[in-house]
Amino acid sequence: MNKSLDLKKLLLIINPVTARAAVTPALIDVIDCFEKAGYRVSVHVTQYKNDTFDTVKQIGGDYDTVVCAGGDGTLNECVSGLAQAGLQRPLGYIPCGSTNDFAASHGLSDNIPLEAKRIAEGGQKRYDVGCFDERFFLHHALFGAFTWMAYSTDQEQKNKLGYGAYVLDGFRGLSKLKPYRLKLTADGAEIEDEFLFGAVSTNRYIAGIFELPDQIIGDDDGKLAVVLIRVPKNMLEWDTLAHSILTGDPDCPMVKILFTKDVTVESEEGIEWSLDGESSGLRTSAHITTKQAFLNLQG
Repeated sequence: MNKSLDLKKLLLIINPVTARAAVTPALIDVIDCFEKAGYRVSVHVTQYKNDTFDTVKQIGGDYDTVVCAGGDGTLNECVSGLAQAGLQRPLGYIPCGSTNDFAASHGLSDNIPLEAKRIAEGGQKRYDVGCFDERFFLHHALFGAFTWMAYSTDQEQKNKLGYGAYVLDGFRGLSKLKPYRLKLTADGAEIEDEFLFGAVSTNRYIAGIFELPDQIIGDDDGKLAVVLIRVPKNMLEWDTLAHSILTGDPDCPMVKILFTKDVTVESEEGIEWSLDGESSGLRTSAHITTKQAFLNLQG
């Protein structure tokens, strides 16, 4: 009997831009770990931007499990490829980016052999996936103050400094801070006001700023948390807002939080959104919903 016929098939996608230094020393051990767990492993090293998305969309259905090694952008491409193709394959994630927001928020380790072992053991958990018009996001969609830094900061600088790179770039971008006049429609209710920053999250971790109670919003309940920061009108309000952000406490007059399954954001002026750290381009309107419990994260 040919035992190879009984093996499950696993596609390991590696983003060399973010993962080369971390993955290379452990690559043989990672593949060996998956092979010992009963997988036949195929490795794909990405060659261009959006290669992960294209690969998963085109051939993800040929595999029992897909695993990606990279940062939040690589994970987003994997999830988007699965969603575009309508594939609910188990997805493993080996975080090797500069900040790894999703991993930090959900208890994933940056110890590559350990994460490979957890994936190989097969434990799974469901997560909502955000739908942003024709695109998808796993963690959050952001606009406004400092959100451009995630996709404009130099990759080499991010690899060396992590969050420090964003902070340094942020000081250079203070002149970009400006309010956006928005009309927001959520579950039939309308809000019109000027906002400095906005976040729409599939879970309780809001852009590394606020952490909401888990009894209010879960990972797979189909709800979105919408956080809006109004423009402070004087120095006292700026100080209050700064304290709110530094302490992670959203109880602040300038911070508005709502929960919804569906939200539309409209503006006369084009807004550049960041989806899991990647630019969406300028938009005057965005419709955001969820694919409830679509992601089956293995590990």
